[in-house]
Order: sequence, then C-alpha cells, then structure tokens
Amino acid sequence: MTATLLPSSRPEARGRDDASGTRRSTRAARLALHVFLAATCLVWITPLLYAFYTALRPYADTQRLGYVSVGGHYGFGNFTAAWTQAQLPQYFLNSLIITVPALVLTLWLASMVAFVVSRYSFRVNVALLMLFTAGNLLPQQALITPLYKLYQLVPLPTWLASSGKLDDSFIGLILVHVAFQTGFCAFVMSNYMRTLPAELGEAALMDGASSWRYYWQIIMPLCRPVLAALATLEFTWIYNDFFWATVLMQTGANRPITAALNNLSGEFFVNNNLISAASLIVAVPTLVVFFALQRQFVAGLTLGSAKG
Repeated sequence: MTATLLPSSRPEARGRDDASGTRRSTRAARLALHVFLAATCLVWITPLLYAFYTALRPYADTQRLGYVSVGGHYGFGNFTAAWTQAQLPQYFLNSLIITVPALVLTLWLASMVAFVVSRYSFRVNVALLMLFTAGNLLPQQALITPLYKLYQLVPLPTWLASSGKLDDSFIGLILVHVAFQTGFCAFVMSNYMRTLPAELGEAALMDGASSWRYYWQIIMPLCRPVLAALATLEFTWIYNDFFWATVLMQTGANRPITAALNNLSGEFFVNNNLISAASLIVAVPTLVVFFALQRQFVAGLTLGSAKG
C-alpha cells in the first residue's frame, strides 16, 4: 500500500508557499518602511512649510486672523524687507569670511592627523586620535569663561584684528571653530583612510615617494567622497553657529548672519513674519552647498560600510 502526498505536503508546494510568504513579509516590511519614512519627512518639513507660509503673509493679517489661519494677503514683501532692514548682504559677507577659512583649515588639519594615525604605526597614534576626539566631548558652555578671558589677553596686530585682540575678531571665531571641529573630522577621516589598501603606501614608498607626496597625491585624491561629506556637515555647523558668534563677537557689524537675525527683534515688538522670511533667506547657502555636494555626500557616508 502506497501513501499519496497531499498537494500541500509535497516539497514543491511547500517551497512555493514559503517563497510567497517571504515575498508577502518583504512587501509588508517595505511598505512599513516607506510609511515611516514618509511620516518622518512630513514631520521634518512641516515647520519649514509653516515658516514659508508665515513669511508670505503680512503681520497685519496674522495679527487679525491668527497665525494658524487661511485668508488675507500673500506676497514676498517680507523677504524684501528682511533683505534690506537686516542688512543681510553685509552679514552674508561676514559669514563667508568666517566659514570658508574655518572649513578649509579644519579639513586640512584633520586630514593630516588622520593620515598619520591611520597610515603609520607607532605607540601614541591611538592616544593622539583620542586626544583630538576628546575635545568634542567637552560642552562648549563649560569653556566659555576661560576661553573668553584668554581671548581678551592675547594681543593681535591691528591689521589682523581691528580690536587688537582675539576677542571681537574674525580670526578668533575661525580658531574656535577649527579647534572644536578638527577632532570629529580627524576621527571620521582616519576610519575612512584605514579602509584604503596598505599596498598603495608600500608601493609609493618603494618608488621613492616622500610622506608628503604619499599624503597629497595618493591618499587625498581617494578621500574626495569623505571630504565632500565632511565639508557639507562642517559648513552647516559653522555657518549656523550662534553661540560663539554672539559671545566672542561684540561688534554688531562684524557678526555672522545667524547673529544678525537678532537685529529684527525689537525690545517690545517682534515681527515673526519678517523673522521667518529672514530665516529662510539665511538657510539658502546651506541648501546650495548640500545640493551641490549631494552625490559626494551620500557616497562619503556609505563608502567603507561593506568593507572589513
């Protein structure tokens, strides 16, 4: 007597059922992921859309109807008024003077530190990397008093700083950003450089290349993705700084663009519509940098993730 397998008990049928079940679970997981990403995107973009909607309305309409309302007049008058009243072109120039040198110095110094600790083996390379990274663990507010007093004591030539001191000068803000951001950049770049083949350095040194040539002509061209990713992040962080720009720069005309937004706030009256328009204008450079380096930024975040 022979036993007959039911259709559901045959190996081929079970395999088809398992495959269809796996596909259904995959579709459900993908759908849940897309719903989560869409909800997260909506949560992040809602304040930006609300700020843009507020900037399009005159203050009289929001005072009469409320900020969460529909109706009244719409236009770009707040953007024009913010551009002229807050003297944004001058403060954009101040931010450019501070951000670009700080960004270049930070990436340059961090790349040299990362090159040494990742491509050479000696006793203190890990300790050196930890020393640079430890600076990011200190809260900036805890250092403000000694740093402020130090800045008031350090003299500078008048051609370098009109105040004659590090305090209330562009170079003072540049140095504090370089000091706080170099550790993070060195940590990220050293991890990336460790993923590069060691044979590159061995071949270069055997061909008679110096350490500087090995660093500048071999390693640095391979680090363009991570440099672009760090440049995007660092530009955003340095450009958006408000704490140090307010504490270390007392001259209002020399402050960067973020601190200049305070000029639109009166003592007894605040036009939130005007401030919304000015904030959106101030955010434009960061968006331009991100979209310009978007491809390299994503590549810099993902390269090395599947190695090791």
